[in-house]
This record gives sequence, structure tokens and C-alpha cells, in this order.
Amino acid sequence: MSTLSNGRTKPHEIVERALELSTADGCVVIADEESTANLRWAGNALTTNGVTRGRTLTVIATVDGKEGTASGVVSRSAVTAADLEPLVRAAEAAARGAGPAEDAQPLVTGTPASPDFTDAPAETSSAVFADFAPALGEAFARARAGGRELYGFANHELVSTYVGTSTGLRLRHDQPKGTLELNAKSPDMQRSAWAGRATRDFKDVDPTVLDAELAVRLGWAERKIELPAGRYETLLPPTAVADLLIYQMWSAAARDAVEGRTVFSKPGGGTRLGEKLSELPLTLRSDPNAPGLESAPFVVAHSSGDDASVFDNGLPVPATEWISGGELARLTTTRHTAGLTGLPLSPAFGNLILDGGGDRSLEEMVATTERGLLLTCLWYIREVDPATLLLTGLTRDGVYLVENGQVTGQVNNFRFNESPVDLLSRATEAGRTEKTLPREWGDWFTRAAMPALRIPDFNMSSVSKGV
Repeated sequence: MSTLSNGRTKPHEIVERALELSTADGCVVIADEESTANLRWAGNALTTNGVTRGRTLTVIATVDGKEGTASGVVSRSAVTAADLEPLVRAAEAAARGAGPAEDAQPLVTGTPASPDFTDAPAETSSAVFADFAPALGEAFARARAGGRELYGFANHELVSTYVGTSTGLRLRHDQPKGTLELNAKSPDMQRSAWAGRATRDFKDVDPTVLDAELAVRLGWAERKIELPAGRYETLLPPTAVADLLIYQMWSAAARDAVEGRTVFSKPGGGTRLGEKLSELPLTLRSDPNAPGLESAPFVVAHSSGDDASVFDNGLPVPATEWISGGELARLTTTRHTAGLTGLPLSPAFGNLILDGGGDRSLEEMVATTERGLLLTCLWYIREVDPATLLLTGLTRDGVYLVENGQVTGQVNNFRFNESPVDLLSRATEAGRTEKTLPREWGDWFTRAAMPALRIPDFNMSSVSKGV
């Protein structure tokens, strides 16, 4: 087998060799070639930077038995050609030692091969920051002159995924993922503001713009206002909306709904499909070809679960509307759960977009607010009740009081208790949809575009002393 410049075997060849070694009835091999580049800074100065490379190989063996088909899944990192046969044999042994797989289906066939399947993996490097780094230096200088300190990091990851199967699939997808998080703090560390951005290549993010935004927020925080717990008209920025709706979609498996275990279950049986969830014309959708939010156009499943099946690897992922015109339109299914529930096949998603029909910016929504709260972001989100999807969490890095269209000061942080499904039903305005970085789930999910939402009675259940 030939090698790359770094000495590793070419990923498409290691996939082919693993398939050749397999003696199972069916086999799926997934090679993930990952490279990352990062910058970190504190107190208006760079602290660390680095570049990493890595490989993970996943082998899924399927064995047909009298009682049904079993699967065995084994993943290992830093796999070389010498590691291949033990890895394949381990997956086969796992399959032979397992009982029949409930989600067993014939392996996918018929998908055209990716034309770049035999090409070398895409790689990122420090060059991705060629324009960003000088702008960051300028942001440091401005922050220093303005009496504030910047902390944060920029991370760029590029994963080339190769999927090969014993049924002939040869698919490849390159997924870039960039995140920028910037915190501005007062010298006494008593005031803090946060901004984040998601990007594919760092060509569309400007740290000087974020620094200017954070300087304004630190200015708002000079006036402190104590407010009690209660229900307040609240403007949720796109990042907060993304965090709530991502969790909602993670809870949208059709089988769970049919079995009466989620907020999407209908009392007395069945699901809430077709039910009006919002009076606003909200459309929640996923599209692997959405500009700037592109994701894998086929299923890549390293393990089976409520919304994924290893047997579905390579299955095409179409554009899907989960909520259409305010109505619940789809729940996530695998081929197995689609058959169980009688619902359409709707594979899990790689991005999430909410369109609400609005065209106003968050600033314009603030300007028409008589009295309410403006949030920065949410964090430490946890589920309280799956039947209603009641979530709890905390506000962070700035909650601001809006009076007569102006921000008049910073209030204390709160713990909230809310269900995203209920929030959609109570929202009275959706702003302009824009790409955003989820603060809580940014390590797992970055490809989101959301509007700000106006909630007339957001439940701030208790006061929090967090910053």
C-alpha cells in the first residue's frame, strides 16, 4: 500500500484492505482523517498555537445467523496497515458474540461512488489563520487601548471521511469546522462579555468587529441592576435559540414519540405530527447543501442508536423540513424505525436552520422593546422532564435590561426552566435568520442558522450568582 507524505497509509487503500480482510457476511469500513489548527489567547496576547493530525478507523462487521443478523463495531485510532487484521477480526468476533441486531437491514447499495474517493485527505494548517491572525493582533491593540482584556480561542478542524462497504459503496466527504470564541473582561474581572462565531475557513470572521461588540456590552455592564426571579419578556439571540432547538431535535426520534416517551408523543397514542407548534410561520429544516452550512450528503453512522443505524451507512440524506409553516412535519427515523412506526424515512441531520419570516436584526428588535431582557447565551443546559422536554440551565456573560428601546444596564444571571417546544408556541416575533455558533453544544454541533426570538414570558425560575 502507498503512503502519504506523513508516512501513513492512504485512507482509501486502508479501507479497501480492511474490506479484503473481512470474512464476515457484510462489512462497513469508515476512515476518518482529522487535522486541526488552533490559536489561544489570554490578556490580549497569544498563549499557544498548534497543529495536530489523527486517524480513526471503524470496522462494522455483520454476521447472518438463524435468528437474524448481528453486528459488531470496533473503532481504533492511529491505525496502521499492521493493525488492520486484528481490528477486522475484533469486529467479526464482536458480531459473532452478539445477539441479533434489532436494527438489522441489508447494507446500502447503489449510491454512486464519490469521484474523489481515491484522493488524499484534505488537511488544514496554520495557514487558515493567515488573515485572521493579523486582525486578532489589531483587536488586542484596540482592547488594550480601551481598557479591556481579551481571552479566547480559534479552532479549525478538517475531517475527511471515507466510507467503503462490501456492497460496493465508496463514498467520501470533507467536513471543515471552525469556531471562534471571544471573551472581553474588565481589568478587575468583574464584567465579562462573550461572542462566538462558526465558520468554515475563517475568511468570514473579523475579531475586531467582535471586540467592538463586546466593548459596547462591557459598557452596558457598568450599571448593575438586581432583578428577582420571574417571567420576563425576553429576547433570545440566535446562539441561545440554536442551543435550545438542537436539543429539541436530539429528542425528536420517531420511535420514542410513537412509544409515548417524548414531548412529540400524542396523549392516548401516536405522535403530534401535523400539529401546530407555533402561530409564527416557522420552518425548521436541514439541508446538506445549505450554503455555508454544508454537511455530509449521506449517512455516516459509527454506532447505532435512537436516530442512527450502522446498517444505514451511505444512505443519501435529503433536505428535510422538520417543522413546516409552524406545523410538526417530520421526526427522525432510520430504515428500521421508519418500518416500525410507518413514518417516512428521515435520517438524522448535519445542520439545522430556522426560518421565521422575519427580517429585523436583534438590534432592531431591541429598539422596539418597551421593557424586557436581552440575553447573551445559555449554558449548562440539562433535561428535567422528557415528556415535556422541560430544560433547565443558566444565563451567562451578560443579561441586560431593555427599557424604552435602550439597554439601560446589566442584571444578575438567572436559572431558567423552559421547554423549547413551549417557547415556539409562545414566541411572538422571529428576527432575521443568520449563521450562529451554539454556545453550549458548539463542541458537537456548529452548523446552525437561527433568528432571534421574542418570548413574552420567559421563565427565569431563580437568581444565579454566576458571571
